[in-house]
Amino acid sequence: MKRKGSIFLKSPREIRAMARSGAIIADLFRELKPMVRPGVSTGELDRFAEDFIRSHSGAVPAFKGLYGFPGSVCASVNAQVVHGIPSRGTRLRDGDIVSIDVGVRRRGWCADSAFTFPVGEISATAARLLEVTRMALDMAVSAARAGGHVGDIGAVVERCVRDTRLSIVRDLVGHGVGRSIHEDPQVANVGRRGSGEPLRAGMALAIEPMLSAGTDAIVTLPDRWTVVTADGSLSAHFEHTVAIAAAGPEILTGGGIWDEPVAVEGVARRGAAELAEAVGTTATVPQ
Repeated sequence: MKRKGSIFLKSPREIRAMARSGAIIADLFRELKPMVRPGVSTGELDRFAEDFIRSHSGAVPAFKGLYGFPGSVCASVNAQVVHGIPSRGTRLRDGDIVSIDVGVRRRGWCADSAFTFPVGEISATAARLLEVTRMALDMAVSAARAGGHVGDIGAVVERCVRDTRLSIVRDLVGHGVGRSIHEDPQVANVGRRGSGEPLRAGMALAIEPMLSAGTDAIVTLPDRWTVVTADGSLSAHFEHTVAIAAAGPEILTGGGIWDEPVAVEGVARRGAAELAEAVGTTATVPQ
């Protein structure tokens, strides 16, 4: 691992080690999908996630105890944007959406990923929110190319969300990841192309658009962890750990449920066209 200022550049071997952590998260999401249903508690999901992660040799939940956080995952329901504390008292209801944010550290190397799941039958507003947020992630990942800049990522997210009547939660950002779950640089979901930290081969980033169906303003609850939309509107969060390689971005947390297509035709058509125009490339998932 080399250092450029405050940025740590990983070797191909180190990136492969991070991908093994990422594969655990992708497998976990596949296992959680049928469990996310009306009546289940976020505490039950958290317990399953911790047991699943620890069942892999050398792997531990990276969030457990991080800055004092009590859970192994963040489970954020409806208006909760991030850092929802799992609880056996919080039971999911039909029509909810729940964002599960997971970090895994395996043999010293971390990966970080989030997925927002529908619970039962969700509203058209919720479905649109999930689909646009996921498309924003896809486009952001494809903009993460060596020779570019961190600002390119935020600019593409803004372009994706434009004219959707959804809001980017501007005060929350992505970050570098590697030996630590949080490293430099910060990766905002807004930006200007050609601005910010240069993107170099060997960087690893947690790219994570967070959108709201209403305001972009947020409030932290008295538990000092849970961040909610200020107007109570729904929020969605999708995240990948991505390695910057000479040949293009490599998704280290992909596969499984991530391979399922975007459902709404209008979103899929617009997203594909914008993606081709904006960046002209796609990301790969290491095998």
